[in-house]
Amino acid sequence: MKTWRELLDAKKILVSDGAWGTELAKRGLGVGEAPERWNLERPEEVAAVAEAYVNASPDIIITNTLGGTRLKLAKAGVTDGPDIILTNTFGGSRFKLEKAGMGEAVAEVNRIGAEISKRAAGDQALVFASVGPTGEFMAPLGTISEQEMVACFAEQIKALVEGGVDAILIETQTDLGEAKAALRAVRENTDLPAVTSMTFEHGPRGYATIMGVRPEQAAEELTAAGADIVGANCGGGIEQIIEVITALSPATDLPVWAKPNAGLPELVEGQTVFRETPQQMAARFADLVEAGADIIGGCCGTTPEHIALFVAERDKLV
Repeated sequence: MKTWRELLDAKKILVSDGAWGTELAKRGLGVGEAPERWNLERPEEVAAVAEAYVNASPDIIITNTLGGTRLKLAKAGVTDGPDIILTNTFGGSRFKLEKAGMGEAVAEVNRIGAEISKRAAGDQALVFASVGPTGEFMAPLGTISEQEMVACFAEQIKALVEGGVDAILIETQTDLGEAKAALRAVRENTDLPAVTSMTFEHGPRGYATIMGVRPEQAAEELTAAGADIVGANCGGGIEQIIEVITALSPATDLPVWAKPNAGLPELVEGQTVFRETPQQMAARFADLVEAGADIIGGCCGTTPEHIALFVAERDKLV
């Protein structure tokens, strides 16, 4: 399997997978239940999500809404799925797992989560390990020291490396201090590539994280801190992420990661709904590339069908 840099050089634009949490919810994950518990208790369901993304090629599109897309792409020989899939380890830090009564299972949860995705990916996709925020605040806002935060991430990252992942994705971050602590943990414990992706929301003064970090500030500081790839995920639909990446990409010379939600979440009869369809998001794929994104996938609410159409749109561009 080629490295991510070799794949990017060859393909120019890479496609990552879509949401995991909402896909697991379709399979019965309860509200408030730690998804990572399923790595131990229902690994077959976790594997099913990973496999669905690995197989999310344009050939799975079976509707005629795009004028016979499936037939045309199959004839053209376009059958590859995404280049990257993630792991079911977003909340796999000790700080997070302790809240679910799983603090002593950190190593097992992360190693097995990595192994599940690696088996599903085979030689068809790279596996980037998902490392989300801890839910804790670093001093002076909170009580967690930088060293404690680095140690927390290091424990998780060591297990992910043992599970065989190809890179570490530090995602959905809002605090630069925490993102840098996670990045430091990567650098001190492995030679694997590191992606740092933050979440921005639109306010009166433009886009920023809830901690006040602007896209261009994040790109500059994370580049200087030694990230291999920087970007944004979650926080909004593809229109919002296009605007974020437009601000972020000029501030770095690194490849840029982008994973929009399938729109902003809405609560409908007690259920969280994401309304942007695969066709609607795919229609803006080229605009996201134009904004500066080099690696594109989906976050909350996106599905294998979204990713299949992203692959189709990428293949049109390159």
